[in-house]
Amino acid sequence: MQQTLFDIDDLHSFSDLSTFAQHIPVEWVESALHLSSAATIRRRRLPADQVLWLVLGMALFRNEPVSEVARRLNICAQGLASDRLMARSGVSQACQRLGAKPVEWLFRQTGAVWGQERYPGDDWQGLQVLAADGAVLRTPDNGALRAHFGSGNTGTDRQTPYPMMRVVALTNVRSHVLLDAQLSPYRRSEIRLADDFIDRIPDHSVTLFDKGFWSAGLLLGVSAGGAQRHWLIPARKGLVSETLETYNADDRLLRMRVSPQARKRNLALPATWDVRAVSYSHKGKRKTVYTSLPATHYDTDAVSRLYKERWAIEVGFRDIKRSLQHNAVTLRSKTASLIYQEVWGLLLGYNLIRREASQAAVAHGQDPARVRFKFAYQYIAAQLIVMAAAQPLSRTGARLSELRAGIGNLFLDGRPRPSRPRSVKMSKTRYPVNRQAAPLK
Repeated sequence: MQQTLFDIDDLHSFSDLSTFAQHIPVEWVESALHLSSAATIRRRRLPADQVLWLVLGMALFRNEPVSEVARRLNICAQGLASDRLMARSGVSQACQRLGAKPVEWLFRQTGAVWGQERYPGDDWQGLQVLAADGAVLRTPDNGALRAHFGSGNTGTDRQTPYPMMRVVALTNVRSHVLLDAQLSPYRRSEIRLADDFIDRIPDHSVTLFDKGFWSAGLLLGVSAGGAQRHWLIPARKGLVSETLETYNADDRLLRMRVSPQARKRNLALPATWDVRAVSYSHKGKRKTVYTSLPATHYDTDAVSRLYKERWAIEVGFRDIKRSLQHNAVTLRSKTASLIYQEVWGLLLGYNLIRREASQAAVAHGQDPARVRFKFAYQYIAAQLIVMAAAQPLSRTGARLSELRAGIGNLFLDGRPRPSRPRSVKMSKTRYPVNRQAAPLK
């Protein structure tokens, strides 16, 4: 007990900013808050810096009301958070005043800096391995959200039950940290969203794309935008090409024409482009991937094995939907601006957990990809409540060290790709279905 009391003077205060303030410098928070849609000099019980951490808390405690999140994490500028100091409506109004821009800026800043961090075993033959892919998130169904986000058609030419937001992300497949992301209504394509962040792909990297990203403009932009920026993507059916050179039975250099539509969109594109085609056998089937990796430096077998790592970004989307969102059918916010704020907070919260888990893994001499996200998230969320409850006099730095030591015990023995085939399951509902929903215009 005496030693515990002595340790109190060596701790960091939770109320200074957050348990994770060691990851996010105060200067980043101040810069983000300059983008707030409603600046004020009034000192509120929930000032903007506290609301920013409240949005992060909402991402970590999906099943709790927003006011309860503020109370549990003691997010308040005037003493302990309670119903006497903060009305529920005041918490919602504070989130609306903050807006989505500060949270988005803070996520992009953390992704840009943390994406440059390297971990042991983080590279492949001197290149950082990245992956880009998209996912959709359902929003609550009301007229305003359906008009803003849109939705897909079903087999009966009716709209899907919920409006949907499209997310396209760029991630480090070894540490699972998100480097960048783009959000948009469902109607915008994944390729156009990826165009917005290809110039921010770091040098000396190879990016693994899903075949839905096949675009000469996109892929040539990756190669031409920096030093040693390469890409890898599965072949598509129906592509016409001519063989320029054959390296071996499974490795060729092809020349293909750039479509007139792509050249019309980007006048700088050439009439033809050369790609390397690497073939391999997987479960008795013949597969081919196209790449910009030169055959003189990267052998056939290494390239064919590399594409299997793209599955890591699917794991990241699964962790966000299953663990952070608790498999919720829709997002919790009811307006478009708050939905953007909520999703940027989700991505920021995911990155914070991943970075803390990665640093814990390095401290234990382990691979960051082997940390179990679900258990790391649950452990961190529980510790946040304990640290917040220790206010206002005690401090929490020593507990942060214990937190990292605890995360170090949450390692996977292996992370094999599921052997079961991917399939779409029929959704079930006990509620009546509105068959009169208008088709997508």
